[in-house]
Amino acid sequence: MALLFADDERSLQELMKLELPRMGHTVTVCPDGETAVAAIEKNNYDCIIVDLDMPGLTGIDVIAKLKEQSPDTEAVILTGKSTTESAIAALRYGAFDYLTKPCKLVEIEALLRRVSDKRKLTKQYHAVKRRLESIEGAPKLIGDSKPMEQVRRLIARVAPTESTVLIRGETGAGKELVARAVHDQSDRAAAPFVAINCGALPETLIESELFGHAKGAFTGADEHRVGLFEVANGGTIFLDEIGELPKAMQAKLLRVLESREIRRVGENKTVSINVRVVCATHRNIEDMVAEGDFREDLMYRINTFEIHLPALRERSADIPELAVHLLKRFRPGAKPIQQQLSDDAIEALTSHVWPGNVRELANVIEHATILCDEGPIYAEHLPRHFGKRQLTGAAKSRGPMTLRDMEMEAIHESLERHDGSKPKAAEELGISLKTLYNKLNSESGAKNAA
Repeated sequence: MALLFADDERSLQELMKLELPRMGHTVTVCPDGETAVAAIEKNNYDCIIVDLDMPGLTGIDVIAKLKEQSPDTEAVILTGKSTTESAIAALRYGAFDYLTKPCKLVEIEALLRRVSDKRKLTKQYHAVKRRLESIEGAPKLIGDSKPMEQVRRLIARVAPTESTVLIRGETGAGKELVARAVHDQSDRAAAPFVAINCGALPETLIESELFGHAKGAFTGADEHRVGLFEVANGGTIFLDEIGELPKAMQAKLLRVLESREIRRVGENKTVSINVRVVCATHRNIEDMVAEGDFREDLMYRINTFEIHLPALRERSADIPELAVHLLKRFRPGAKPIQQQLSDDAIEALTSHVWPGNVRELANVIEHATILCDEGPIYAEHLPRHFGKRQLTGAAKSRGPMTLRDMEMEAIHESLERHDGSKPKAAEELGISLKTLYNKLNSESGAKNAA
């Protein structure tokens, strides 16, 4: 990496001129803060290492200037004062981490390795994001219905703050888009947005994925790994389906949220982080607390500010606009709505209950585009199991249905279409395989109790 080192101690300057290149980096050494700022204005660096207490401009002053000039450059503070106050001050201005003098060269080398790992992952993230946006356009919330206007108002209120946000809504409703909107409208918009589905990770790997691990920490840990909290440092981490988080990990997450420090698996040292946390769930957290499946203290910690995302059936006025937006994904350069969707197709779409929400709508639109090629979509192009007539007939034969009944009906219909394959049904419905099993087991338990 290209490094800048600033410290007023002459012996340290000479040492770093020798040792940092030996570690494989190029280095610019500065004797004070003013020289460091001048170098930052002229050159691009991957990381700077600056002394906290220098005559003239302090290390905090240099970092503040750095973040104005080059927000993506990482910063490390050197301090002779191992105090919480100095660490918090450095992190507040966007420092990656801090080292206490006197520090060993091996500590500097390990820290720079973490910086390098994070920068590689961040570059990969931005590359993938650019490719996705070139194909689908930037992710955005679609719809002007009253429920969506309320969601936008809440996002605008909470985004500029540092508050933890809990997004509630059914599976497939678009909770990640709300989380992205919170990030994009915040002061952290230029930093990474990292999303992780807590229900999609094996329980044995969750801690390593979130916090990272040291080489040799467990069988298969052949190299040092940076966790997603470190990748998101300076930005936002989105913990989707947090209700699926195992109880043991809930305690560790609570500690991280309260201390703003993580400990990688296999290491004793803690690492300070500066991350905004946004969570989402389709489950009733309060019921889980009452049943002993979710920590009450963690529920209060993540629910500083709540946003409820309405289900698609609660904002049916948005369906035509959403359908056309999804069409553009499958048909680049799509024509106006009148040339894309027939009246009978719009009627069928807006009258459907949508147990799978926007994710189900995306599957329906993709199915229709395959059948109709370039022409307008008619009701006949919609999937065979889909449609107002079938739903009305089912409702007449069974009478009023609860939301849970409709959800289970959608699950069983999907299983039937896929010859009982639960992985395929879960993928079609837009839920994790674990969630599908939980719902089927819950239904079985209710029948047995009856």
